Formats: sequence, structure tokens, C-alpha cells
Amino acid sequence: MAVEQQIFNVFLSKTVLLHYTKYPHEHSGEWVTFVHGAGGSSTIWYKQLRDFKNHFNILLLDLRGHGNSKPNLKDAFSDKYTFDAITEDIMEVIDHERIKRSHFIGISLGTILIRNLAEKYPERVSSLVMGGAIMKLNFRSQVLMRLGIIFKSVVPYLWLYQFFAFIIMPKKNHRESRLLFVREAKKLYQKEFIRWFRLTSEINPLLRFFRMVDIQIPTFYVMGEEDYLFLPSIKKIVRSHSSAELFVVENCGHVVNVEQPKVFNREVIHYLSGLR
Repeated sequence: MAVEQQIFNVFLSKTVLLHYTKYPHEHSGEWVTFVHGAGGSSTIWYKQLRDFKNHFNILLLDLRGHGNSKPNLKDAFSDKYTFDAITEDIMEVIDHERIKRSHFIGISLGTILIRNLAEKYPERVSSLVMGGAIMKLNFRSQVLMRLGIIFKSVVPYLWLYQFFAFIIMPKKNHRESRLLFVREAKKLYQKEFIRWFRLTSEINPLLRFFRMVDIQIPTFYVMGEEDYLFLPSIKKIVRSHSSAELFVVENCGHVVNVEQPKVFNREVIHYLSGLR
């Protein structure tokens, strides 16, 4: 049984403040850390909380510049963003809470971060759950990224984000996920959006490396059958990585935890329970 939630703010340096929430479990020693994607926040996991906190200790965090994670000083996030730097943010929180090992659940771009974390700190990772995983950008995705790079400084970022959200989540049953991410993205500043968008410059070589290397950590991909941009590459990865499993959610797009929360919760909890 989970006890009353506790909320902490932690300074990771003189300038960066990350917000996170933890839900301790009265009996379980296992931790699950949820990592959202770009433009989102920890609130996207609201449909997971009740089910997961009955089984595990829960850690939710807002990535830098998202949700309630704000700069402590003026323009504190002016340093160049990298996947390694943001991965270190996550590890700072894990270390601060003295969590030795955790299962990590990511969605969309959050899957890149937790896969990167597993590469750097495999001893701290019990398993990876990759929802709406991004492990390869197909031609269509790369065209979108190039358009974003061209127009990111002249077009209001929210227009770009709405456009990308519609391309990735185009169908009627994707509407809730699309609106949720757009609503969260409204909390970002234009400069903050641009800093995150610049991460795309390092994404292709990183994803190529991830596809090549079977990290030998239990990895569970949960993908919507309508996630046309990213599902094909995940099917190929699962065939070549012995540590990976795939569950495809019917009638579902990219943001599986929001569109089909009951299926997502059931399958992920079953998977994690089977690792004990």
C-alpha cells in the first residue's frame, strides 16, 4: 500500500532546479521511475499512478524546462542541451533519493533518455519500458525535423509543436494524447523549445548506436499499432536483441499510456512482476 505522497525540489547545480514527486510504498523495495517526452511533463502519467503505486515505489520527475522544473537564476538553461546532460539530471535525482536500482518507464523522447541512462549506468537499471519508443527516424520523420530546424526561429514554437503532434498522432482516437501534449507544451518558452529542438542534431548517431547494441537489460517495448512512424523500426530491433520484448496495442497511436491506459498498465505491471 502506498503512503501519502511526498514532494521534493532539488537543486542540481547553482542554476538548475528539478521538480519531482515520489510515492513510497509501505512494503515494496522496487522503484519505478517515469520519464516523459519533450514538451510534456510528469502529469502525462496520471493514468498510471493509481495502478502502479499499489505495487511499487514511484518516482515522477519533470525534465529541465518542463512542468515545474524551472531555472533558479535568470536564463539558467542557457547552456547547450545534450542527451547526456539531461540524463545526468535524472541521475542526480536518483542519487539524491539514494535509489540503488529502478525500473525506468519512458514515453516518446523519454525512451531515448532512459536508454541512454542504461548505457551509462547499467548497474542502476532493473529494466526498461519503452512506450512509443523512438529508435529510428524514417524519411518522413527526418523531413519534419529539417523543417523544424529551418523554421524554429521564425515560426511560433506552438505552431510547430501542433503540426508535429498532428503528424505523429493524426487519427481521431489520438486526439486526447495530441491535446494533452500541446497543452503541456504551452508552458514552455520559445527559447526553451528551441534548446530542446537542437537535440535533434545528435539524435541520429545516438539512435544508430542503440539499434546496434543489445544492452542485455530486460527491455519491454509497448507500441501502438497505429504508430506508423516508429513501430517498424522497433519490430526489427526486437528480432535482433535477445533482451527485448514487444507488445503492440491495438487501435492505438504513439502515446500508448494515455490512449490505452488499462492495457498499458496491465501489460507493464505483468512484465515487471515477472522479472522478480
